[in-house]
Amino acid sequence: MINSNINSPDVIVTITKSGNRFNAWDSDDNKRTSEITTTTRRKAHIGNYPLGRFTNKAGKLYWKRVSTEVLESPQNDTIDKVSSVSSVEIPTGHSEVLEFIHSSYKLKPKGLVMNELKWKYLVRSAVRGKNIMMTGAAGCGKTLAAKALVNSLDRPDFYFNLGATQDPRATLIGSTHFKKSEGTYFSESLFVKAIQTENAIILLDELSRAHPDAWNILMTVLDQGQRYLRLDEADGQSTIKVAPGVTFVATANIGNEYTSTRVLDKALMDRFTIIEMDTLNNEDEFGLLTYMFPHVSSDLLKSVAEIAHLTRVEAGNDNPRISSGISTRTSVEIAGLLFDEFKLEDAAEITIYPQYDNSGGVDSERTFVKQIVQKFISDGSDDILFNEQEVKEASQ
Repeated sequence: MINSNINSPDVIVTITKSGNRFNAWDSDDNKRTSEITTTTRRKAHIGNYPLGRFTNKAGKLYWKRVSTEVLESPQNDTIDKVSSVSSVEIPTGHSEVLEFIHSSYKLKPKGLVMNELKWKYLVRSAVRGKNIMMTGAAGCGKTLAAKALVNSLDRPDFYFNLGATQDPRATLIGSTHFKKSEGTYFSESLFVKAIQTENAIILLDELSRAHPDAWNILMTVLDQGQRYLRLDEADGQSTIKVAPGVTFVATANIGNEYTSTRVLDKALMDRFTIIEMDTLNNEDEFGLLTYMFPHVSSDLLKSVAEIAHLTRVEAGNDNPRISSGISTRTSVEIAGLLFDEFKLEDAAEITIYPQYDNSGGVDSERTFVKQIVQKFISDGSDDILFNEQEVKEASQ
């Protein structure tokens, strides 16, 4: 159940088909079929979306697509949209754990495009207390999948963006401070609290961008045979034991194309179970965009998915004209701009083109990508591929 007000649903149902009948079930497995018209239930089943019960200003109840309300709140981020699933309590007995793992597809959010086997492996690794590393191309959904896992399991969670950390010691251990009234004192970091929280899931985002000092600090924390954090590098100083049931989930970009990342230490990687996220094909990407932005024209969303697909194909060629393809993150941003009634050419101008080198004029990466986009926004002519200013800048 959800708290009721005029703008939010007080009940959410999913639609199942039994014979020729479309049944509606809420989160407590109560049947709500008789409350919803057959047409509404049939459309929801075909469209594979849930329905929410709302109250209008006159106090009358009515049912409609829940995702409409999500999209009417532009401040909601992508993580919230795909991770809004009911949390569950993880069983402890072996047979119950096996049943939980093999039925984990029920926990997978509809908006998360991830291979069913890999999702089950992700859940299994978390349940079995493994350290998990999500790898894959930038923008493919690593952090999305990790946060979906966190939101699906009834466990405390902590988030640390190690790629943005300038002082690993302060982030992972703590800092020394001085006050006139107290003198010098040591303040433990949030990470110290996190590792002492039983059954916590700790998300270590952008581990491959972290300073090597962070890796050194984490070595004993992640080692299944040690599992402790030393507050001082000097031998004999106090240590903090990692609490029972703590699971670490890291994300990393691995490959030479990521210039801001570091080659991960082999000893560090050996402490993780590696789960590689797949780059979406254009069909899956179109499905994701349609799920997130159902009110945007299907033709426009197909164009976005196809543009992304063509750039990825080109980037994967033996002699590519461009260094990288458009990420799913960029596709989602473009779809969001389309939802806010930007034109496709304008969305490409501000999200796609700045990612590509403009040196070389007509032979530049940017011009090549513009040629791809142009096929979807006009008759395919090259009249507006680049303006005089761009030609002038490229020739300097």
